[in-house]
Amino acid sequence: QLLLVESGGGLVQTGGSLRLSCTASGRTSTTYAMAWFRQAPGKEREFVAVVTSSADSTYYADSAKGRFTISRDTAKNTVYLQMNSLKPEDTAAYYCAARSGFVRVKAHEYEYWGQGTQVTVSS
Repeated sequence: QLLLVESGGGLVQTGGSLRLSCTASGRTSTTYAMAWFRQAPGKEREFVAVVTSSADSTYYADSAKGRFTISRDTAKNTVYLQMNSLKPEDTAAYYCAARSGFVRVKAHEYEYWGQGTQVTVSS
């Protein structure tokens, strides 16, 4: 009922910036919390940031606080992740996720997922 497509990943130098975008299509009239997760090869998928359906509240993982900003444009059905001061440890596939309900920080709580966009930070 909801299709998520990410874009904006790429290769950047340490200290650089990227802005990821996730556009939703389908049943976009439904209220969704939207989040970003990331996963490095061989590692567990981890929470990065989440924004409520009304965009009135956000929550970040400790690793993202002060460097990343999540936002959403409800008119465009798009959520963004602005990433600044990138570090090599930020290298991962980044996934957009959505759930119909309140904010959660565990991957298994999310119903819909995008295909991911790769972010690689070189030293």
